[in-house]
Amino acid sequence: MRKDRVKSPADLKGKRVGLPEYQLTACVWARIILEDDHGVKPSDMIWVRGGIEHAGRPEKISIKLPGGVRLEDAPEGATISALLERGDIDAFIAPRAPSRAGKHNPNIGWLFPDPIAAGEDYFKRTGIFPIMHVTGIRRELVEKHPWLPAAVFKAFRESKAKCLEALEDTAATKVTLPFVEEQLRAARALMGEDFWSYGLAANRKVLETFLRHHHAQGLSSRLISPEELFHPSTHESFAI
Repeated sequence: MRKDRVKSPADLKGKRVGLPEYQLTACVWARIILEDDHGVKPSDMIWVRGGIEHAGRPEKISIKLPGGVRLEDAPEGATISALLERGDIDAFIAPRAPSRAGKHNPNIGWLFPDPIAAGEDYFKRTGIFPIMHVTGIRRELVEKHPWLPAAVFKAFRESKAKCLEALEDTAATKVTLPFVEEQLRAARALMGEDFWSYGLAANRKVLETFLRHHHAQGLSSRLISPEELFHPSTHESFAI
């Protein structure tokens, strides 16, 4: 964001906010948090769509935005990174920051001075850890192999368990990152042992929140329930 114009989320009202695609999950979550936590609605801003580093990025799906939501394309040949640098937009939302944003401009910085602290506070108050990606299986494969969803779900859970087991082994660390053991302990202290939970039951609240806003933001034609996203065989698991 432009720190010379935006000091708090409320200052985004009436501002021009860039994004690579309106429908991106990260952008959906940012709008959820701005609206629910800070009272800043999607209709309060002017959205400018363009490529982060390369101009001309299109929307990947067809969208029909609610009345009052204003979305325009970046000028031809312009990137969101350059628009932010020049001051032609006031803020930027995306899964990653532009590579040159703020490197030579002291007026560009984070909306929240300490993003980790803000994220931890949001989780403590809401219990929501925003979900970014899901694994899908084609319907025709499930119809042919009804056992497949539960098997894939089990495989991913077992894979995660092995990954965490390796992460806990600090005698020979598996990642090139200092203080891995301390960061793992801190994550569990904040979010519990299963801090990256899979499946329906553990994620019902976060999914309900996302799906409600996804529909309200004009990105889904109807309100979808969390159960519709999961094959019935994955709703619960049992030890035999």
